[in-house]
Amino acid sequence: MSVAYDYGYGPYTVEDLHGLPDAGRSFELVDGWLIELAPSTRHDFLARRLSRILERAADDANARVYIQAPMDITTPAGARKPDVAVIDAAAASSARRLGRSLYHGADVLLAVEVVSRGSGSEREDRARKVTEYALAGIPHYWIVDFDPEPRIQVLRVATDQGRYGAPLVFSGDDTVKLEDPFPISFSLSDLLDFS
Repeated sequence: MSVAYDYGYGPYTVEDLHGLPDAGRSFELVDGWLIELAPSTRHDFLARRLSRILERAADDANARVYIQAPMDITTPAGARKPDVAVIDAAAASSARRLGRSLYHGADVLLAVEVVSRGSGSEREDRARKVTEYALAGIPHYWIVDFDPEPRIQVLRVATDQGRYGAPLVFSGDDTVKLEDPFPISFSLSDLLDFS
């Protein structure tokens, strides 16, 4: 027999999240609970690599976007911190003028999560965030695996909104070639290029 535990909604708020001392640790606010993130060196390398790839593609397309790795965004559960996020430039400019460090999920054009296999966040990235990001109005969500080889699942909001359709999967020697949120093209092997 299994026992279901109901921990309820936690006592913490966005103010608590943003009031934490900057001690090199990173947290998300999920259902009122502060959850510490513990990415690996390889995880961080891939997030930075993807950020640079997206910045170059945005520059080449003259896309008016702001790209940051990571950033706090609102979701139905609280405040998540995608590994990389692409925000509409006007929304990012407005947030900076207002002094906000928490971006509205609906202003996010693309959220990217790099999966750390075997970690507590793996299940969140593959399941719960799929629902949260879609409900937040984020039209594009990428789930990036690097173990045992690079693999990207590209999720796009279905026409009936509120959920993502079937993923487009790139793996092995594939070239990721997409038109939204702006034209992007890169080889998966570029993710592991240390140059």
